[in-house]
Amino acid sequence: QVQLVESGGGLVQPGGSLRLSCKFSGSIFAIYLMNWWREAPGKQREMVAQITPGGKENYADSVKGRFIADKDYASNTFTLQMNSMKSDDTAVYYCNARVGEQHNYWGQGTQVTVSL
Repeated sequence: QVQLVESGGGLVQPGGSLRLSCKFSGSIFAIYLMNWWREAPGKQREMVAQITPGGKENYADSVKGRFIADKDYASNTFTLQMNSMKSDDTAVYYCNARVGEQHNYWGQGTQVTVSL
């Protein structure tokens, strides 16, 4: 059974940076499509960053040039470096691992707040 444990959320000022980590265990990290999603109050859950098993990175337009996702195969960790943060980035962030339709796993979520 895949487990995803997130860390790194918190409060940051506008323009600041924050790094989220997602520790993956229970299966073969390399075969999973890894995603970071976020959900803000009153808004739909949004996929913000993705790394495919082949290593291709995809980002939402709202975070392109500011957020960087990474997969560390040595430690089975999926990270999201968030720079030049804005108040619109305030949300609960979720790590997601998926392969096929039947294997879709979520982390517990971590709160990120961008505010003075």
